[in-house]
Amino acid sequence: MSSAPVRFDRGHTDDLMSFLAASPSPFHVVANAAARLEEAGFRKVEETDAWDGTAGGKYLIRGGAIIAWYVPEGAAPHTPFRIIGAHTDSPNLRVKPQPDFGREGWRQVAVEVYGGPLLNSWLDRDLGIAGRLTLRDGSHRLVNVDRPLLRVPQLAIHLDRGVNDGMKLERQRHMQPVWGLGEVNEGDFVAFVAEESGLDAEDVAGWDLMTHAVEAPAYLGRDRELLAGPRMDNLLSVHACTAALVAVAGAGAAGRDDLTYIPVFAAFDHEENGSEADTGAQGPLLGIVMERSVYARGGGYEDKARALAGSVCLSSDVGHAVHPNYGERHDPTHHPRPNGGPILKVNVNQRYATDGNGRAIFAAACEKAGVPWQSFVSNNDMPCGTTIGPITAARHGITTVDIGVACLSMHSAREMCGSEDPHHLANALVAFLDA
Repeated sequence: MSSAPVRFDRGHTDDLMSFLAASPSPFHVVANAAARLEEAGFRKVEETDAWDGTAGGKYLIRGGAIIAWYVPEGAAPHTPFRIIGAHTDSPNLRVKPQPDFGREGWRQVAVEVYGGPLLNSWLDRDLGIAGRLTLRDGSHRLVNVDRPLLRVPQLAIHLDRGVNDGMKLERQRHMQPVWGLGEVNEGDFVAFVAEESGLDAEDVAGWDLMTHAVEAPAYLGRDRELLAGPRMDNLLSVHACTAALVAVAGAGAAGRDDLTYIPVFAAFDHEENGSEADTGAQGPLLGIVMERSVYARGGGYEDKARALAGSVCLSSDVGHAVHPNYGERHDPTHHPRPNGGPILKVNVNQRYATDGNGRAIFAAACEKAGVPWQSFVSNNDMPCGTTIGPITAARHGITTVDIGVACLSMHSAREMCGSEDPHHLANALVAFLDA
């Protein structure tokens, strides 16, 4: 049985805005992606259970990472994979193990800087708290205090007359938010978060909590051609990948048999600090899923080797649009623009995994989807960022192509892209998976 995949339009961007607002932490990201997969007929599997080789959509969650895949009817053990990858984490301020402290009559929350945020973008911004509480019985509870609760106040210009000539922020001293006045009592902050979750503080054994800007995503521009919002690096890609896999799988468990690959969606945590975690791209999770999928369908080592040799991955992460005020920071012949379609990211020093073969794969997918695309390469005098692409290529020996959507203000508390590019990306991912 075959299915004609959905073609996404501007409604996809509207839905992205809802997804961004509902996903203030990696744990919320995977929960929201899982809910969409469940609605499409995918079923959750546990790593500790035995897996079967039945056809249909499946997914697993480990912490802030999620991997989902669809096995077509009659798929052989050596059937290769087509993987779309992204990451669930974003730079922010995360709560320390002993959060309660204060100075000068202010009550504050001790935070640690996560990843590489634009620190100034977190100043004078209303912040909420979200994440995961671990209970004494080993279970978890998601929490989202999505209202103005904390603020990192900037020093008034009257007390720093040279601030507009260059601001120096010390991470330890200047980035600690305030959340009230009065006496500091140990345990107050966690007790507050527990109460917000309907729990007693004594039931909470651990926490993974982080700040988020509470301002809602919004369209910008005379013609609403721009989109501003939090965590687009890289929830824009997570959202597009989820939508693309659901579209390709159709009803999830309906037994689609015309796919020549097994489509996979992998969203990892901790990309922003190097991916070295059991839930990161450096970890074994994706490899374990592919191996167990082969073995569950009756295959062996030879089948796994054949499957990986024929597999391809599109690693999707945001990239840099040309900045109107800093055009000299970009390569003079590569100026990706908003609404110009997804970007192909190239770096010959393997900060991105794309090569000429990968370029042909991506171009074919965009042509099939009928969407425009652009190329990105860094200015030779500027350092180049990286993402999960080179890690995936090296760890699994899989042909990998780095792509994404061009944006401004990457790693800010609020980023911006073209409002047409999210659905251009989703359509290109569908075309890539639907092979």
